[in-house]
Amino acid sequence: MKDNNFTEGPILPKLLKFMLPVMFAMFLQAMYGAVDLLVVGRFGSTADVSAVSTGSQIIMTLTNILVSFSMGITVGVGQRIGQKKPDEAAKIIGTGLMIFAMTGAVLTVLCVIGANALASTMQAPQEAFDLTAKYIRICGGGFLIITAYNLLGSIFRGLGDSKTPLIAVGISCACNIAGDLLFVAVFGLGSSGAALATVISQTISVIISFLIIRKTPLPFNFKMTMLKLKKKYSLTIIRIGTPIALQDLLVGISFLVMLAIVNRLGVTASAGVGVAEKVCVFIMLVPIAFMQSMSAFVAQNMGAGLPDRAKKALTSGISVSFAFGVAMFLITFFHGDLLAGIFANNADTVRDAWDYLRAYAIDCLLTCFLFCFIGYYNGLEKTGFVMIQGICGAFLVRIPVAFLMQHFGNGSLFLIGLATPCSTILQITMCFIAYFLMNRKKLNSISAD
Repeated sequence: MKDNNFTEGPILPKLLKFMLPVMFAMFLQAMYGAVDLLVVGRFGSTADVSAVSTGSQIIMTLTNILVSFSMGITVGVGQRIGQKKPDEAAKIIGTGLMIFAMTGAVLTVLCVIGANALASTMQAPQEAFDLTAKYIRICGGGFLIITAYNLLGSIFRGLGDSKTPLIAVGISCACNIAGDLLFVAVFGLGSSGAALATVISQTISVIISFLIIRKTPLPFNFKMTMLKLKKKYSLTIIRIGTPIALQDLLVGISFLVMLAIVNRLGVTASAGVGVAEKVCVFIMLVPIAFMQSMSAFVAQNMGAGLPDRAKKALTSGISVSFAFGVAMFLITFFHGDLLAGIFANNADTVRDAWDYLRAYAIDCLLTCFLFCFIGYYNGLEKTGFVMIQGICGAFLVRIPVAFLMQHFGNGSLFLIGLATPCSTILQITMCFIAYFLMNRKKLNSISAD
């Protein structure tokens, strides 16, 4: 508890100490899709690359909804820890486990039964349609495992522990790499082999993680009797997590719409964007890690009644994240072909990937502000605002701009990709306005007193 207490001591060192394991865990998590695409790109066909690109985007969108919804547990647990109420934190976890077990079952049925419909909705290229559906069906069949895998990380981040999730992800990544090489490179199963490797590796990771947890000292005594759907804690999780999950669902849909637009340009463009998306996961690691870390850090401090400390964490996070954003912009904008070439050896695919990546390079300069703000507002339980700004960015800017660029941009993936930084600009503007309005309201309240 002392080591995981964010309410005392220097802010930036504590924030970085918590953020770095989160970032490394996300790096290893990103290695899933990266290794899948890398191995399939080397030992499979262009159709296999397109299938992994489209199929993994769907699975990632659904997984992000789970992770976003689990923010209700992260924030709820973090607040109870800050309030010195560990027993209530345990009850929130017990309720959360029941909610997510049911959610994982629903998503499993959706992916297994609706794989063809999902591939059709994404306008998967005809050459890759069956492979895409099979990829979705295999990964979707393991959604209960994917749910458990991501839920464990959310719980421990709420407790201020970012190291245990890192161990779990490290185990899973090692198994996934071995599985990809076996199923794709040796057995020649292509995109289906990559899907099998993902599910099997996460299953092994979950089993080992539970063994680790049993030997890990916790700030409370967790009992099986706590696995109940208690109304009070269910409402806490739903109230905090639902707006974030809804926002991520709709934002994810906007990115799926962009991918569907690109898929209409052909299998090479589809494969190129798939490669670019995998690169994007890596270049966005620092701001996304700050977003997740900021939520837990702010939640504990708000629970302890330290709002000014939470604000200082926000500014510290933005400063560090921006420095990395500048570096990622320079590398990606001017040398994106080298990054894309890691995942594909087809010259046309690399060219299309770099064209799309140049737009994301611009976004690197913006997300350092946006993601830190999102983490800050999540920690404040202002998840309704987080949902609104995300939806506005997706449906007022990202999708309309992508459609316009499709019709007037002569098929330029760079112009289509510009829809993302354009959306981020609107969202940052909304975040700054909300921040200043909140501060003004507080100052007015103090003056009135």
